[in-house]
Amino acid sequence: MCEDHTVLRRDYPNQPCSLAHSLEVIGERWSLLIVRDVMNGNRRFSGIQASLGIAKNVLSARLQRLIDEDILERRAYQEAPPRHEYFLTEKGLDLWPALIALMGWGDRHSGNPDGPPLRVVHKGCGGFVSDRGICEDCGKVLTAHDAKAVPGPGAAVYEDAPFSPFAARR
Repeated sequence: MCEDHTVLRRDYPNQPCSLAHSLEVIGERWSLLIVRDVMNGNRRFSGIQASLGIAKNVLSARLQRLIDEDILERRAYQEAPPRHEYFLTEKGLDLWPALIALMGWGDRHSGNPDGPPLRVVHKGCGGFVSDRGICEDCGKVLTAHDAKAVPGPGAAVYEDAPFSPFAARR
C-alpha cells in the first residue's frame, strides 16, 4: 500500500511568475467553465449546475472562491427564499481574451468533424470573432461586451447531452 500522502497543491509558492499566480486563482477544473457560463448569461446557481453537471457543494465552493477573488459578484434577485445571480466584475471580464484563445485552441484540436460547438460573433456587425478577439469581418479588436456566443456547426453533437452548454437555454 502506498504511504505517500502528497496532496495536490493549489498554490505555486516557488514560481515567481504571473502565469503561476493566475493558475492559483482560475486554474481549478471548474473555474473557467463557471466564468464561461456567467459570461454567456447563465447567471443563476441552478442554471450553472444544470449546464456543468457539477455537484452543488463543489459549485458553491467554486462560486465563493471566484467571489473572494473579485472575479464574480453575487446579487440578490429574490428575498424569500434568498436567491442570487452571479455577474462578472471587471477582473472577471478581463478573462475574456483567455477564454476566446482557449476556445479557439480547443476548436482546432478537438477533432469534432462538424466544427466548433460554439461560435463567437461580433454584436456590431455579426462577423465571427477570431481566437485573438478580433472581428474577422470588420477588423475591430473586441471586448466581452462587444461579442456573444451562438451555437456553431458542431452544436448538434451536444444538444441532447445532459450537461451541454445549451442546457440552460432549453
